[in-house]
Amino acid sequence: MTKTLSSPVPPGGTIGILGGGQLGRMLALAAARLGLKTQVFCDNPASPAFHVCDGHTLGKFEDLHAVSMFARACDVVTFEFENVPAATAEHLAEVVPVLPGAKALALTQDRLEEKTFVRSLGLQTSPFMAVATPEEAADAFATLGTTGVIKTRRLGYDGKGQAKVTSAANAAAAIRVFHHAPSILEGFVDFAFEASVIAARGADGSFAAYDSPENAHEHHILRRSIVPGRLTAAQNESAKEIARKIGDALGYVGVFAVELFVMKDSSLLVNEIAPRVHNSGHWTLEACAVSQFEQHIRAVGGWPLGDPARHADAVMENIIGEEAANWAEYARRPGALHLYGKAEIRPGRKMGHFTQLSPLTRT
Repeated sequence: MTKTLSSPVPPGGTIGILGGGQLGRMLALAAARLGLKTQVFCDNPASPAFHVCDGHTLGKFEDLHAVSMFARACDVVTFEFENVPAATAEHLAEVVPVLPGAKALALTQDRLEEKTFVRSLGLQTSPFMAVATPEEAADAFATLGTTGVIKTRRLGYDGKGQAKVTSAANAAAAIRVFHHAPSILEGFVDFAFEASVIAARGADGSFAAYDSPENAHEHHILRRSIVPGRLTAAQNESAKEIARKIGDALGYVGVFAVELFVMKDSSLLVNEIAPRVHNSGHWTLEACAVSQFEQHIRAVGGWPLGDPARHADAVMENIIGEEAANWAEYARRPGALHLYGKAEIRPGRKMGHFTQLSPLTRT
């Protein structure tokens, strides 16, 4: 039987976090600000979240005995990344409340299911088709048009598990490279820029969304988020309504992100849903009284949602790979430096972020 949260987790209570990366680290820090304890479960002994939590368990996410023992020390369990096995989340839910829950986790682990769900809500996405064989990929390319991208349905982030294709032969070859893994072919859309909306939903249906940042990517990795960006006030409200519709349909509890394409005709297309706190919301740590991390802890702990209003404009820039070696240079700049405590610098690895604030303007 699935456990539900019958009353708010009081100060001194424990939030369990599946995953020990930088998002788990910042969630643990936010929980501490509210007087809550955290336990972190991860399979990586060098997990950054281990440095700042009250206790941790090193184990495999598939080890149901280990995760059950971990859960018994928690009042509620959440996760910081979407690739926690859905079966693990379902098992944990029989021991302790798990939020946002296995439904949202399973849906967002499969790109085909996710996009089909978004379309079912009357929201727009890029055109897409399911493919799993070279023949299907070639046929889908012929149907969708001149250029597209093949993405594996499961796993992959920051451009992993993706391949740009410009011909039917390219599409067929990409499926072979992915070893015939179930995938989708997405047609490219001629968007003006990318944006996202970070929102939270409480168990009582309460909803709060932050202003939408404009996002710039380099090599499929988020480089910076700017708020306010080029979204108009009307687009900003439309983005929040998109998030509200998704959150309500999922019965979601917690913070989530919706990545968007802003089209040249001003319409908004849903690219992806992230069932967790999100890189493009890191600016909320300095620009808002209640950050996305505190908001998530509030939501899953059964607390009232905080005010998402920002008191400053912000530019958040990721510190990637070898850029982290220049930490002293970042430290001299006016702004907020966050380093994640990762022991090893690797190309393309997010090592930290830096946020600059300026006086508040309105979209």
